[in-house]
Amino acid sequence: MSATMSGSGSAAPCRFAHYFVICGIDNETGLEPDALAGENFDQSPLKRTFKSKVLAHYPENIECNPFDQDAVNMLCMPKGLSFRTQRDSRTPQFHSFLITREDGSRTYGFVHTFYEEVTSPQICSAMQTLHQMHQAEHNASAHNCPSSSSSSSSSSSSSSMDSLASSLDEVESPSSTSSLQGGRRSCGCSGEGYDSVRDTLYVSKAMCLITPMPFMHACKRFLSQVHRAVISHQPPPLPLESYIYNILYEVPLPPPGRSLKFHGVYEPILCQRPGVGELPLADFPLSEAFQLLGVENLVQIFTCVLLEMQILLYSQDYQRLMVVAEGITTLLFPFQWQHVYVPILPASLLHFLDAPVPYLMGLQSKEGTDRSKLELPQEANLCFVDIDSHCIELPEDFPQFPNKTEFIQELSEVLLSFGLSPEGGNASPEPAVSSQTSMLEKELKSTSLSELVDDRKNGNLGGEALDVLELLQGNPTLERLQALAKRTGVKVARLEALAVGQKAVGEEGVGGRSPAEEEELKNAKLNVQLREVFAARFATMFADYESFVIQNSPDLESWLTNREQMHNFDKASFLSDQPEPYLPFLSHFIETQMFATFIDNKIMSQWEEKELLLRVFDGRIEKARLYNVRAPSLRSSVYQKCTFLKESAQAIEQRLRKIDHTAIHPHLLDMKIGQGKYQHSFFPKLQADVLASGPTNNKWSNRTCSTQRRVDRHRQQNDHLVLDNDLKEKYMQEARNLGKNLRQPKLSDLSPAVIAQTNWKFVEGLLKECKMKTKRMLVEKMGREAVELGHGEVNITGLEENTLIASLCDLLERIWSHGLQVKQGKSALWSHLVHYQTREEKNEQLLESPVSNGQEKRKPESSVGLPALRVSVIQDMRHIQSMGEIKTDVGRARAWIRLSLEKKLLSQHLKQLLSNQALTKKLYKRYAFLRCEEEKEQFLFHLLSLNAVDYFCFTSVFTTIMIPYRAVIIPIKKLSNAMTTSNPWLCVSGELGDSGILQITKNVLEMTFDSAFRPHTHISIAFKCQNLGKLTTVQLGHDNSGLLAKWLVDCVMVRNEITCHTYKFPCGRWLGKGVDDGSLERVLIGEFVVPCNDDDGGRGSKTPPLQRSPSQIRRISITSLTGRGNKPTTVQIQESIGEAVNSIIKHFHKPEKERGSLTVLLCGEGGLVWALEQFFHHGFRSARIFQKNVFVWDFYERTVEFMENADQIGDLQETPEPLGLNCESFCRYVNAINNMPRNIGKDGKFQLLVCLGARDRLLPQWLPLLAECPVITRMYEENALLRDKLTVSSLIAVLETLHDFPITLESSLTKSVEL
Repeated sequence: MSATMSGSGSAAPCRFAHYFVICGIDNETGLEPDALAGENFDQSPLKRTFKSKVLAHYPENIECNPFDQDAVNMLCMPKGLSFRTQRDSRTPQFHSFLITREDGSRTYGFVHTFYEEVTSPQICSAMQTLHQMHQAEHNASAHNCPSSSSSSSSSSSSSSMDSLASSLDEVESPSSTSSLQGGRRSCGCSGEGYDSVRDTLYVSKAMCLITPMPFMHACKRFLSQVHRAVISHQPPPLPLESYIYNILYEVPLPPPGRSLKFHGVYEPILCQRPGVGELPLADFPLSEAFQLLGVENLVQIFTCVLLEMQILLYSQDYQRLMVVAEGITTLLFPFQWQHVYVPILPASLLHFLDAPVPYLMGLQSKEGTDRSKLELPQEANLCFVDIDSHCIELPEDFPQFPNKTEFIQELSEVLLSFGLSPEGGNASPEPAVSSQTSMLEKELKSTSLSELVDDRKNGNLGGEALDVLELLQGNPTLERLQALAKRTGVKVARLEALAVGQKAVGEEGVGGRSPAEEEELKNAKLNVQLREVFAARFATMFADYESFVIQNSPDLESWLTNREQMHNFDKASFLSDQPEPYLPFLSHFIETQMFATFIDNKIMSQWEEKELLLRVFDGRIEKARLYNVRAPSLRSSVYQKCTFLKESAQAIEQRLRKIDHTAIHPHLLDMKIGQGKYQHSFFPKLQADVLASGPTNNKWSNRTCSTQRRVDRHRQQNDHLVLDNDLKEKYMQEARNLGKNLRQPKLSDLSPAVIAQTNWKFVEGLLKECKMKTKRMLVEKMGREAVELGHGEVNITGLEENTLIASLCDLLERIWSHGLQVKQGKSALWSHLVHYQTREEKNEQLLESPVSNGQEKRKPESSVGLPALRVSVIQDMRHIQSMGEIKTDVGRARAWIRLSLEKKLLSQHLKQLLSNQALTKKLYKRYAFLRCEEEKEQFLFHLLSLNAVDYFCFTSVFTTIMIPYRAVIIPIKKLSNAMTTSNPWLCVSGELGDSGILQITKNVLEMTFDSAFRPHTHISIAFKCQNLGKLTTVQLGHDNSGLLAKWLVDCVMVRNEITCHTYKFPCGRWLGKGVDDGSLERVLIGEFVVPCNDDDGGRGSKTPPLQRSPSQIRRISITSLTGRGNKPTTVQIQESIGEAVNSIIKHFHKPEKERGSLTVLLCGEGGLVWALEQFFHHGFRSARIFQKNVFVWDFYERTVEFMENADQIGDLQETPEPLGLNCESFCRYVNAINNMPRNIGKDGKFQLLVCLGARDRLLPQWLPLLAECPVITRMYEENALLRDKLTVSSLIAVLETLHDFPITLESSLTKSVEL
């Protein structure tokens, strides 16, 4: 055994094939029903699933790639054994598969399935017995069950997985439907049935090659030639063992950048391997994938794969599943799929569709199976690809691939250049492996057989003719006789013919090529050109990615130790550097596991050899920089076509036209005589001892093995690090698998314990993912604290925030989909919520009282006026259900999550939902995440941490919905003027619009009591309008009618009744003629009121306030500041102006969607108006003359009066022209404000003039006029800042910096001003 191991394992890494396998029926064990494959006893026995077995595999085992018998058997025959009779089609089929190991490395399998006559009388007899029993049952039930729904109505209580399995088996395969008759069709029994005397029974058998690299075309041709030898009437030139031994032990992998020729049974086979700087090997035909789906569909699926959604491929043909899956993952270069990857999902593994992780899986359908019958466990984030119907179902709202239209156009041009339609369509069916013996005989007699021995140096033993030739050529005596005969003119005809024939054949092998080889070359060129187009897109999008990689670890060990705590990529800076159209896609993509792994590989490359894909990609970027000398052009959103198409195709063509290496020819082995005798149409029993181990003296294995092993060591992920085993294990689990759960389902053991262990891994993975996502959301949102800890930028952009929240919605959907008993609707979370709502509403009707579960009275910060809202899971559901704009369950679930998150109730709501344990047990299996108590508690705790920050993720997304608001006007309570006889009105404005003028019924005073039972009076109004977004201003006024027309207002409170967000608009001023500044209308600036939560969660830290609102103290009367002794100093005034201007400049440097309200920066506390007010009040003589206040606006009016009088007299006619124009504009603006119909008071007019001056870039031009006007001496002290020329000139310079920005004003400010 040890000798076998050494012989078979020593050169294994550099061998073309690792194993040759035969799967089929075991005559000793007979027919075994396959329970795992979803048995359906209503079917005809010929159509049922029976277990297949690995009948033989050679060699026994290889150290670097241990043989997994169960997995290979399951993937060679995913639906088990298939039986046919002589009436059925028995066309051979080819398909491929792959097995992904724990470390992410892959092994490929290529399978040729054919039908062989059953010779065992026991099996024929068993099949007939089963058929008779089935027929008897069918006849007995025919009277009771006339309809075809006999077996489909009893599945209501079965799990979704069981119903999925049965739905796949409901429909007969085409071979049996053709023989169904009348009413028997529904029961799936063949009309003619099976009779062992009359019929010949055939059973499927599979030959499989297992290889380390995906040489699909070469393996397919080799297996097809072996099958041709089996069904040929003449035996093959050599025993089959010779050819299998040759491919297992004597054919090497081609070295990188080289081509190789080896020999099958009848024809030579070529394969080639890309060079070091080229795209990695991909032999699956992309042309077929594009023809099956069309360019646009394939690009959409490709986008879903990039964003790590769940992708389910669906087709009758296993090879189509494999071609599409491998094609798409090949196009991901330089990235790699990091999650569950099962291109062919065996029937026994259907429970894996329950996996709450991103996956790419392929599911076999049967002809006629209705898509609607497929009850998939989760569809909220699923991309369903029906390959045979050429249609796809995409998840809701996912971003489009950048430059998608131009990208599709370029791909279409490549396809058209090869004569293929970009729209796809019915790809020509794969040509069946020929079974026509006449064709075979012809080929056997043709000279192509001679190609088998075209390389004389290999010393192969051919037929009789070749024996003669070798004998003559190797005998010196006969050679001398031959030379003598030539000199004397005598010809040895047969010998010359042999020599000439062999020479001609040798030449043909180099020059002429068969049509099959030409087709293979065409496919290879198309493959590489399509892949180059995709690679070029990534090279353009990530041309400067290296600049944003954060490398702050001194060595590999410290990096691995701190991997989870670090940020490896500056995402905010990277996104800010990208063209606007790319952002929706890129913001999602840089959050994926495949991108994180790519960046990890980049960081590790500073300590070790670069990973292969990374090395090639970095080379591409360098090449692109050489072509584009100016680096910035790489970041342009202008589409750039791929420039490497011809170059890459030529490299492949050169390799395939000029063969670099030829493998040793198949030859006779030292075999026992009489064993493995040829029998027409039966695969022989091979001599195991001959195939158990290979030669020990292979020149190529000794020469290339050490090099190949070194390359493979760097290629395999688990051998990346030269570190101690403990740290390597930590690296494997913590770093590379960060956020991943299970790379590949374990196929070799499907016991309940293993399935439970797999589900436990899913639960742990979901919890870890939740922890990471909530942590990321907090870190990005917490602002300055995060920056101090080295976690990145201060401000998270709205785009990033939206991406993170969408990612959280996806995670919650996957958690709620895990372990479902019965799937209802596309959203598992919304389905659970609806079940909960139904139960609670029934309880509500029984108790005749409001729903008590989940009810929580939450009070605003100032409980004055606003009645407490009842907050519950169901109340928020009703809000979502009333939104007509949302049409799907997935959309409703996401809206509900966003609303709960914005209200800081997500954790509490979900806790309440899961508190109904009876419902949870009814909906979920025992292993489901939601029934793992400890993990569930940790999950809710992680969500609770999100209460520490403020989100507006509902308000900012659903911008067109109608929202109910409540506004409360609160008079100052200490004075008697709480009531007014005039008609008040209100207008609320936000970032998305305004409510319009709302008339308020006068004298409708409400009274409430605060926590100390003090009474408060107020006026309340409820209104409904389109979402206003974050509220910014309130206009409040009245018509000055009646006896009590003066009104002293403390503040206005406005609440969004859906999100519970409350805004306070401080006033503290009079509204009325002859009081304060005579204003009948005021524009109030709002501030967000942080709610007081009873929960401790989130009390420790809050999101820093976006902006501060105007204080009440200032608003009582700014002009009285001079008499109170709290005057600001000149330094403080100058600093406040500088800060106000800086805030406005920063506002314009943010992305447009992230800027917030400019009105607050102009008119709020610390805003430009507030700062200039302080400036103009410095040294202002505001002494009361006859008990009347003097305002800054009075100074403006007198200045205008002076200018207009001076202009009439003619004093201004001699002034320079610009100064005259400035005088004219100042007078025009002041007069326009005075003449408008609104009564906004003198402070309001000052505010409006400053805003208009800032908008129209006139403030710096007006200041010199005001400073030099003679009126200043009567109204300002000598030490006033306005009279200091140096201060005025520096203020002008500061204000001029605003000229670079387009300041726009809210309509609430500029209404009715005519300029």
